Amino acid sequence: MTVDTLATLPKAELHLHIEGTLEPDLALELARRNSVDLPWTDLRTLSRQYQFDDLQSFLDLYYQLMAVLRTSDDFRDLMLAYLGRAARDGVLHSEIFFDPQVHMRNGLSIDTVMDGLLDGMRIGRERWGISSSLILCIVRDLPVESAQSTLDAVEHRVADLVGIGLDSAEVGYPPSLFAEVFDRAARMGLHRVAHAGEEGPSSYVSEALDLLHVERIDHGVHSADDPSLVKRLASENIPLTMCPLSNVRLHVVPEVRDLPIPSLLEAGVRVTVSSDDPAYFGGYIADNYRALRKAGLSLASLASIARNSIEASFVDAEDRARMLELHDSWKRRMEDGEKSERGNA
Repeated sequence: MTVDTLATLPKAELHLHIEGTLEPDLALELARRNSVDLPWTDLRTLSRQYQFDDLQSFLDLYYQLMAVLRTSDDFRDLMLAYLGRAARDGVLHSEIFFDPQVHMRNGLSIDTVMDGLLDGMRIGRERWGISSSLILCIVRDLPVESAQSTLDAVEHRVADLVGIGLDSAEVGYPPSLFAEVFDRAARMGLHRVAHAGEEGPSSYVSEALDLLHVERIDHGVHSADDPSLVKRLASENIPLTMCPLSNVRLHVVPEVRDLPIPSLLEAGVRVTVSSDDPAYFGGYIADNYRALRKAGLSLASLASIARNSIEASFVDAEDRARMLELHDSWKRRMEDGEKSERGNA
């Protein structure tokens, strides 16, 4: 088995912001299509903006470029660009965040956004066999009333969603602010996840578990700061959707090797790996797996992480079993290949 095979490793992607897949060339194309004025008019200049000092500097550009998304066709094209890349990276299933509050503030209806995304998802499944679902993300640094209004707006489309999430600037916006929002989402039948422990402390992870009753923690890097929380994550089988290249680009850690992924795995935590906002952070999901391999994670550990991602996905038992069989078949082929190479040595 070589590092190049990591793109063929069957996996799920559970932490992906569709707006974060907006590559500079597509952003410029959509700006021209929709007559949206941007401060940057050429690819080289815009690409230089994709460098960040922290989460907020990233978010400033992220929200600014979202203004080029105006029509259902735009959202369809954005989704298709991502799904094609994900399929080439071995993704069988993706659970995709989107930020309806921002789009509605930009004057769009929720139906315009969701119709385009769902159309792209339908075409993606037909074209590449990749399944996907949508997670509505609440922007935590907007007023809580805005979150409730967003649930009002999507109530007639709840069957088109799989879950609710919580994203954007973390520090100063603890999960506790959104307990009522998440309670309501649960009554609507949505799965619950939340960004916690990226910028914020481990206590935000505990709050997300205790007050929002989330089923997965997105990022969760600072969970490792609290041994009792690590034990809880392991004993309660709470997955973490970790994003190595994102964490480095936003200075959560200096290098990929500084992430606590090996110790979390050793403690029995169900770590998964995703790409977060890959257009902005320098790599899609297979790039994140390669970065972990380069940082010293074993191939067996990476295969376990991929299996974790399938087990942690919000799919039915039949789809999960199908994906696990594809994963396990891949692993057997790789192990047989390694045995053959050793036998010929």
